[in-house]
Amino acid sequence: MSNKYSIRFYKDQEVRAIWDEENSKWWFSVVDIVWILSGSDRPRKYWSDLKTKLKFEWSELSEKIGQLKMMASDGKNYLTDVLDSDWIILLAKNFPNNNGSDFLDWFLYSENSIDGQSRKKAYALFENNMIQDEDIGTVKSLKQIHAYLFWWLYDFAGKIRQKNISKWWFRFATAEFLDETLNKIESMPETTFDEIVDKYVEMNIAHPFMEWNWRTTRIWLDLIFKKELKKCVDWSKINKNDYLQAMVESVWDSTRIKKLIKGALTDKIDDRDMFMKWIDYSYYYEEQ
Repeated sequence: MSNKYSIRFYKDQEVRAIWDEENSKWWFSVVDIVWILSGSDRPRKYWSDLKTKLKFEWSELSEKIGQLKMMASDGKNYLTDVLDSDWIILLAKNFPNNNGSDFLDWFLYSENSIDGQSRKKAYALFENNMIQDEDIGTVKSLKQIHAYLFWWLYDFAGKIRQKNISKWWFRFATAEFLDETLNKIESMPETTFDEIVDKYVEMNIAHPFMEWNWRTTRIWLDLIFKKELKKCVDWSKINKNDYLQAMVESVWDSTRIKKLIKGALTDKIDDRDMFMKWIDYSYYYEEQ
């Protein structure tokens, strides 16, 4: 069994998964899904009772339940009941309270969505060390990341935008001077924590691509941290709303985003579980 974990988010609730390399499929935590479907504040007890009932009424499903070690909220791995996607779908369709419809819409769509596909590519980008060390921190590396994540979707993947863009009340760097702006950002120092985050903030303000800037620049930031400080960000330690608000504030004051990032730094730069987890959480920031 490959030790490849993933976390999906359904309406802010975690669904843990683990990849089975031998059989080329994901296994999903049944307790996480039962928690969503039942709404129970004691999902393990609910699942234990339901599992006992299924052994008599739906023995075929009960025979498909496996156990794999998954990381819990305390950071430790425990044996957890799992089902593959086909049986999760059947469970949701036949759940006692008929609450499975919305969940199934999300479950069936999420893997094939833009985020689902690009997230898989983000995993591969890190696993295969596709960005050369000498390019990390440059505009070239940022373009490589964007191109790799989205080449299958957009013809502008990896290309610096030629149009002005804005979000909410803020207009990002003017397209006419964007090349000059990016050259200045590229030349910014990146030897200390503050310098690296300052560079990240400026790149966010520049917003060099037409779409999908935040996902790309967070990966770019982690590559710089890994190269320069032998650190990376455990994004699971940063609350989604706190991050989004801090990034809005960073346009005029980067104090808050620096505090959040510094508190989430880890030296587990070669830990596969860590980078899988922080990619999942990083992508979760963009979910509506």
